[in-house]
Amino acid sequence: MIYYDNKQFETEYKFEVYLLSKYLTKHYNQDTAIKLIKKHSKNLDNLAKSLAKSDIGFFCEYFLMDIFVPADGNLAKKLSPDHYELWELANRTFVKDEMDKVNIVCPRGFAKTTIFDMAVIVWSVCYKESIFTILISKDNLGAIKFLDDIKKVFKENKKIINSFGKLINNKKFTVNGNEIEFTNGCDLQSVGSGTSIRGRKYKNNRPTLVIGDDAQSDTDILTDDARQKKYDLWCKQVEEVGNTATYRNGKKINKSTKIISIGTILHIDCLISRLCRNKSYYTMLKRAIILKPEQSVDDIFESELWLKCKKLYFNDKAENSKDEAYQFYLDNIENMKFPVLWEDSWDCFNDLAVKYWENRQTFMSEKMNDATSIGEKWFKSVLTQTKEEIEQHEFIKTMLCIDPASTTNKKSDYTAMVVGSTGVNNFKYMRELVLDKLEFNKYCEKVVEVLLAYPDITHVYIEKNTYQGADIIKIKELISTNDILHRRNLEFINEMQRSNKDEKISTIIDNVNNGQIIFVDNNKEFTDLILDFQGQKYTLHDDSIDITAECVRRLDDIKSNNKITLLDRRLLGL
Repeated sequence: MIYYDNKQFETEYKFEVYLLSKYLTKHYNQDTAIKLIKKHSKNLDNLAKSLAKSDIGFFCEYFLMDIFVPADGNLAKKLSPDHYELWELANRTFVKDEMDKVNIVCPRGFAKTTIFDMAVIVWSVCYKESIFTILISKDNLGAIKFLDDIKKVFKENKKIINSFGKLINNKKFTVNGNEIEFTNGCDLQSVGSGTSIRGRKYKNNRPTLVIGDDAQSDTDILTDDARQKKYDLWCKQVEEVGNTATYRNGKKINKSTKIISIGTILHIDCLISRLCRNKSYYTMLKRAIILKPEQSVDDIFESELWLKCKKLYFNDKAENSKDEAYQFYLDNIENMKFPVLWEDSWDCFNDLAVKYWENRQTFMSEKMNDATSIGEKWFKSVLTQTKEEIEQHEFIKTMLCIDPASTTNKKSDYTAMVVGSTGVNNFKYMRELVLDKLEFNKYCEKVVEVLLAYPDITHVYIEKNTYQGADIIKIKELISTNDILHRRNLEFINEMQRSNKDEKISTIIDNVNNGQIIFVDNNKEFTDLILDFQGQKYTLHDDSIDITAECVRRLDDIKSNNKITLLDRRLLGL
């Protein structure tokens, strides 16, 4: 059974007749469609071959139906209207020759590689619309994988073989992991984004089509220099590798090389973002969630029902919190469901809400193509519990982390300390919060006070940048004169802070927002500074969130002996 346009077709022939009728009517009229189908009823493939040259969408649904049309024998999903819009863009670019440079910005998981790359390249080879095509992938493994998929189409698709011949011949033509030389004179080369394509030719032909599919990686956006280098590489190599159009007597006799970029926005100044601002490119930008005017993703997920659902999802006391949250969503689906780009593929809860909760930053980038959050507050909420509630939990490892400040004037940083523990439920608990301006001796005495209050502390991390180890010496002197502490086996870690703060802090954004990192509620100034954080460049005091991120990272590094720490509550005055 074939499923298409909310109809069911028992045979492939009936589906082909319906599809031909639909597209012929689109291009001509219904009467012409009927006449042509009757005329070619014994060999519909010939009619389809003629029609598909002027309609890439039809080519895909007819000749690549196993990939694009749901049927009992395949795993294809019902396409969204936006997939058809992509094919119309392909028609405007390659059939009508309306544009030479296109930037397609679609969410991760939207099948954009299959819908556009696969479609355009197979079509362009079949009709010899591109003699020499270069596909640029994120890395060489991706390049090889794509060519394997292309080979499979041309070797196994019977309709294409019957209509266009056997276009792959391993014995007489070059066919390997990075190149396919087709029997009809076309050539396809696939390379990783780090490979130079400057000066490439095939039998004296410069590239006629270049497609960059996710041609940037995470390492390409880490620094300003990396982002600029990637953009410069694209401008100097990709845009200069082909030909400009040829005109004679005012008539175009040869098209320009088509330059196609396909990907998602990873940073406000990444390659894709800058191409969006480049006026020589036609940009099509899509987001996973279809928003109303002036509506934001946060408006949806901070609504009453979604907040209740989130609370259930992150309930650390429930054994099956995700199942309970999903059931809540199903019970309230009519009021919680929102419009999405690909309804047949994306579930509002599992595919979007959960990804938003678990990693908002990645979600906004890869699903919403939105990298405009620079200067915005990074943390939407901080979950707190009373001292009594927190100390009821069981912990498997505990440490004290300290970021000291050397001055105590009005503009100086704070001395920030946290006692952090990992619970048996793998949640992190910030059990003691210190944010104060302390001179050297007072600071060292405060450390001893905290160590006495928490007998289960095994590790003490102190940032070395400020006192270069002098504070460690002083603290150890105080410990040696203390009847209780001098018997404790404490491991001190005194290291320079060299990592990028924003990168380190970004790793705990979602864990804080989701309540997987829980703070004691007795230091509002400490938690308020977390809520005010907007990135190091835009934040006056980052002390509390910086030391929290450091503590979380180092807790993960400590090897647990899996022994549960049961505290004597009397030591805490409880």
